[in-house]
Amino acid sequence: MRSSNWTSDFLNQLNKANISVVTSPLNQISKIEQWQIQSSHWNEISQLAVEQQLRWVSGWAEHIDKQFFVNACFEKAGLYIVLRTQINTDNPELPSQASVYPAANRSERHTQDMFGIRFIGHPDNRRWTRHQAWGKHSYPLRKDFSVDGEPEAITPADKDYPFIKAQGAGVYEIPVGPVHAGIIEPGHFRFLAVGELILNLEERLGYVHKGIEKIAEGRSPESLARLAGRISGDTTVGHTWAACMAMEQAANIEIPPRAALIRGVLAERERIANHLGDMGAICNDVAFVFAQMQFTRLRENWLRSNVLVFGHRLLMDIIVPGGAKSDISADSVVVIKKDISRLKKELSEIMPIIDLNSSLEDRLYTAGYLSPETAAAFGTLGYVGRASDQDYDARRDAAYPPYDQVEFKVALENQGDIASRFWVRYKEIQSSLKLIDQFINQLTDGEILTAWQIPKPNSEGLGIIEGWRGEITSFVRFDAENKIARFYPRDPSIINWPALEKLTLNNIVPDFPVCNKSVNGSYSGNDL
Repeated sequence: MRSSNWTSDFLNQLNKANISVVTSPLNQISKIEQWQIQSSHWNEISQLAVEQQLRWVSGWAEHIDKQFFVNACFEKAGLYIVLRTQINTDNPELPSQASVYPAANRSERHTQDMFGIRFIGHPDNRRWTRHQAWGKHSYPLRKDFSVDGEPEAITPADKDYPFIKAQGAGVYEIPVGPVHAGIIEPGHFRFLAVGELILNLEERLGYVHKGIEKIAEGRSPESLARLAGRISGDTTVGHTWAACMAMEQAANIEIPPRAALIRGVLAERERIANHLGDMGAICNDVAFVFAQMQFTRLRENWLRSNVLVFGHRLLMDIIVPGGAKSDISADSVVVIKKDISRLKKELSEIMPIIDLNSSLEDRLYTAGYLSPETAAAFGTLGYVGRASDQDYDARRDAAYPPYDQVEFKVALENQGDIASRFWVRYKEIQSSLKLIDQFINQLTDGEILTAWQIPKPNSEGLGIIEGWRGEITSFVRFDAENKIARFYPRDPSIINWPALEKLTLNNIVPDFPVCNKSVNGSYSGNDL
């Protein structure tokens, strides 16, 4: 449950440390607070935040006039604060929070590459998002950078990233990717190993950088919603909902209750489809093809029902600013209820076979171990965090409509291995089936769309949604004439990818594919 006690305690701690804080609400609708501080206290306040057991959520910057506004979002007990400071563009530098919060590491490197802001004391200031299509002193998210850029006829190969080098007798490097077999997106993994034992894993992502943040500028709310739905195709509902929630906060509107229930049905259907696919893929990576075939079949049937009820397999473009574009008819209710009943029955027959398979157990149990302590330090989200005893779910702990109208059990495991991440997914499917049934039963006649009202310039919002991979945050600021000035979406994969580097350690190289699949981070969701 939400409790504001920690915010007053934290402010008292800051007062004792002589850190001046100006507090205000982020907007009129959400309960999110905004705290303005001096840039010199940026690292100091993060150290105090760790002592108060605040979780680092996300970080982003904005270029407004001749100032950079740098933001960091924190959470505790379901309450969020946005910490904000401003620095001059002439000599943009700021103390790093990554030395205290590992989760801030890549976020700060992204801000460094996109804005040219230097983070003093950062433990790893190598470039992250930056590739060879931009000049040395070009920063794509500054307002004076054209969306077209100034690309060369042929972009030089990005081949000189300074990976950690192998040292010692018998230690060797294994480069994997960025091109992979099948349809997997591009990402490079650099292993240091002795024999088959993995000593270190380093990720290099960013190969599908799409310029989402830049091309969002100047869009209408409807256009931004469509763009958000394409950040990561398997999370079109989650990202669109988060972006629309942020815009609705900025516009000071609330969506109709029926629209909220429809959004809930969409989100849970998205969660179920992806968990079914992941469970099959995990089994396939250890050669248990029977299970992969069954889960793929169940997912396909589920997606076909999506087309029948909502007109799109992946549920794209159904959530719109102000509510939903598609309603749920009486005939659709019948289809959805049959779906629930059929999937429950099928899983009741398949899961005992999975549970009793000793060879599957040998490959999944104890492999890819992520300790609760490491999971907490990296702020891991969704099934990755909950498999390592991280008991947080925005649907319950920062409840928003329609989840504030129902009760449900959050799946939790504490073994932290691949098997735990598998079984958390299964438990979440069971919970999602119950949630869909509750939402359908609560549907009453009413509108599904609230009339849009144009936000005032500089109005802002922060949408927070529990997507199928975990918590999604979307920040939006409006410019004049109903246009987007700044959009920053934080996919849960941005937080979870670094955990893969940790849980792979001391496993053997042949187990990496299934370790990777058990996390299943989105390359596209990471590579904005």
